Amino acid sequence: MRALALLSSVVVITIVLWDAFETVVLPRTVSRRLRLTRLYFRVTWLTWGRSATLFRAEGRRERFLAVFGPLSLLGLVGVWALGLIVGFAGLHWSVGSHLRPLGSDIPFLDDLYMSGTTFFTLGLGDLQPVGRVARFLTVAEAGTGFAFLAIVVAYFPVLYQSFSRREVQLTLLDAWAGSPPAAAEVLRRLAARNEMAALQTFLKDWEYWCSELLESHISYPSVAFFRSQHQRQSWVSALATILNLSALVEVGLEGVPTWQAHVTFAIARHAAVDLAQVLRAEPETAADRLSDGELEELRGQLESVGLKPARSIEADRHLLTLRRSYEPYISALARRLMMPAPSWSHPQGVKDNWQTSPRGAAEAHL
Repeated sequence: MRALALLSSVVVITIVLWDAFETVVLPRTVSRRLRLTRLYFRVTWLTWGRSATLFRAEGRRERFLAVFGPLSLLGLVGVWALGLIVGFAGLHWSVGSHLRPLGSDIPFLDDLYMSGTTFFTLGLGDLQPVGRVARFLTVAEAGTGFAFLAIVVAYFPVLYQSFSRREVQLTLLDAWAGSPPAAAEVLRRLAARNEMAALQTFLKDWEYWCSELLESHISYPSVAFFRSQHQRQSWVSALATILNLSALVEVGLEGVPTWQAHVTFAIARHAAVDLAQVLRAEPETAADRLSDGELEELRGQLESVGLKPARSIEADRHLLTLRRSYEPYISALARRLMMPAPSWSHPQGVKDNWQTSPRGAAEAHL
């Protein structure tokens, strides 16, 4: 029995430490399916997402979903800590519970108490290890606990820095593409102000954003569950908008260069595909977010501000090919994270987030 406890404890400690290493220290995605962190997020997000559907009001549902990201990180750290404490307690028990004085008829409870106080480096001293093996386990757990807590303390700022960098650029999209963002709105607003030259710089900036999104969210997939500060915004909708915009430009707008749109589309599509795989979002092959009628309406909006989008069978086929290369993954991410994918255009008169804030509403009456 004690031999089985020894083996089980070693396995638990190894699994927790290796999982923490892969999640926090290793700066690359892990393809192995069976992982403690992956299982933890799958179970907790499934439960949390189903609970969110009970909220009918969109605002309340979004606030409830926004709690999951930060709370899940605290829960994950708690799972790791509990696993290590129980694992070291099992080691103490398997070698004979050499602790003095024993305060319970159930030795394992004393082992668990000793393990907990040692892991968190409390050092209360009411229980003491007796013998070389018990002392070695105590020192080993104290060192493990100190290193574990130090890594966790360093882990949280890295995650929030990644989140902050993502959100800074995403917030800027509001004035360019509206809320929620729409690809046609970017072109319409630039053309209406005779600022189409700014489109290339805009696409260049978002090329870097997509690259950083890909790198940070592959290294730390938990950041993907962090939701934006404002409603009608999300990193999924921003990524979809950039893909839609790049596709429209690459298919053809008279007088607009296509190279920057081409390279921006490439990195954005790369991000969509890889992140769908990392987050285990099954592609929706039948996804189609742009009907023929909506495409015609979109072209009409662009033509109303002086733009001339390509109109031909070849252009339609090219656009369809581009859409089919990323829409299944965008739809999968939207479903997996409960972050709605945006439309390609939206009706005129829809207010941006900055126009609907209390301060904006007050100033509108001045």
